[in-house]
Amino acid sequence: MSECAPSGNVGVLSERPDPALVMPADGLDELVAALWRRGYTVIGPRIRDGAVVYDELATAADLPVGWGDEQEAGTYRLVRRDDDARFGYAVGPHSWKQFLQPPHVRLWRAQLNGDDVAMTEEEVPERPFAFFGVRSCDRHAIAIQDRVLLEGQFADTDYAARRNGAFVVAVDCADPAGTCFCVSMDTGPGADEDFDLALTELLDGQHRFLVRVGSERGAEIMSDVGSATATVDDLARRVQIVESAAQRMGRELDTTGLRELLQDSLEHPRWDEVAERCLTCGNCTMVCPTCFCTTVEDVTDLTGQEAERHRSWDTCFSLDHSYVHGGSIRAAGRSRYRQWLTHKLGTWWDQFGTSGCVGCGRCIAWCPVGIDITEEATALRSPDGDAADR
Repeated sequence: MSECAPSGNVGVLSERPDPALVMPADGLDELVAALWRRGYTVIGPRIRDGAVVYDELATAADLPVGWGDEQEAGTYRLVRRDDDARFGYAVGPHSWKQFLQPPHVRLWRAQLNGDDVAMTEEEVPERPFAFFGVRSCDRHAIAIQDRVLLEGQFADTDYAARRNGAFVVAVDCADPAGTCFCVSMDTGPGADEDFDLALTELLDGQHRFLVRVGSERGAEIMSDVGSATATVDDLARRVQIVESAAQRMGRELDTTGLRELLQDSLEHPRWDEVAERCLTCGNCTMVCPTCFCTTVEDVTDLTGQEAERHRSWDTCFSLDHSYVHGGSIRAAGRSRYRQWLTHKLGTWWDQFGTSGCVGCGRCIAWCPVGIDITEEATALRSPDGDAADR
């Protein structure tokens, strides 16, 4: 997978200004407090509704301490760990796009006052975000959305305003889920660039965190946090953790010639087979950290004095998504699933120079019928659509 260049407002540097540091587990409280003091709204993982979700963190005590997860096709459940790991899970249904490209946002409001029309645009958050606990796959997903929504001919101004100044605290993944395949997409499990700070949770003996500084902003924040210079053993332990996670991926996807394979498989019998299972519910696009399709709706009040324009997430699995005068172009579930998969893994390259998939596995876990994107792509390599035939 080709690297997505970071947006110019990310505030990260190609060379880390400081050596790696190490801090005790309770140093996370200092780190969260330091981010709040410096004007950030800290967003991170919490437990709610039986899942790991992203929401505001008041203190590090809000983190999912001692929780892990089990994920398979159509299955997600939290499980208790036998330690106090703060980041002992893979990923939940949320991704960071809900803060950068919210599911629902009012773009503007117009009010008629006599012959004059007063226009007001929706306000964006006053404080920049600090994303706390960003996995490498999700860090790549943010970079992909930057490519789509910031670096094209027409930048999304609402996205740009929310993205501007965002502080990224990345976290190496030590416990991939059964649905993860970031190694296949070259997006993890270790966070290696485009962050302000990167954490590695070390649980061998003394509970501590290795901290790698990736920007001047990160160095400034760490000046408020008690830490010491990391040892060679600490750095070696990080390498072991990342390599171990890479060897325990739950899934894999052969990306060799995948774009061309999809282009040449538009009439493959596998599309009919998956259409028999697919509910076209759009869950996969809702949990995907890179899907960016939206729809716009204009509403007015009964007096005709006020009008508003709203933008909401959309999905290529809906009939309305491909509607033109006279009907929907993709009326069958077969064509809608084919559109999603071929765009995500194939034609995304033509538009944005990268794959649209980061291997997070969310679409597999949160599909109600357990459709597996890696299995479907593999099946296309067989003439009869047998996923077991490689």
